[in-house]
Amino acid sequence: MFDFDQYLGFLAFLTILTIGFWLMIFLLTFVIPYWVGGSIVEMLKEKNEERKAKKAAKNA
Repeated sequence: MFDFDQYLGFLAFLTILTIGFWLMIFLLTFVIPYWVGGSIVEMLKEKNEERKAKKAAKNA
């Protein structure tokens, strides 16, 4: 059915495919939400600082 070289190639293909699958799952479940959440927090901090600066300029 398979020669030994074909068997090793098939195993290498399955290994690379499996590593790619789990890496994609890891990125979609942990890295991307962390990145988006951090961006939202930074945006809110910038808006808050902008409000404080306007309020300080208005009172001065």
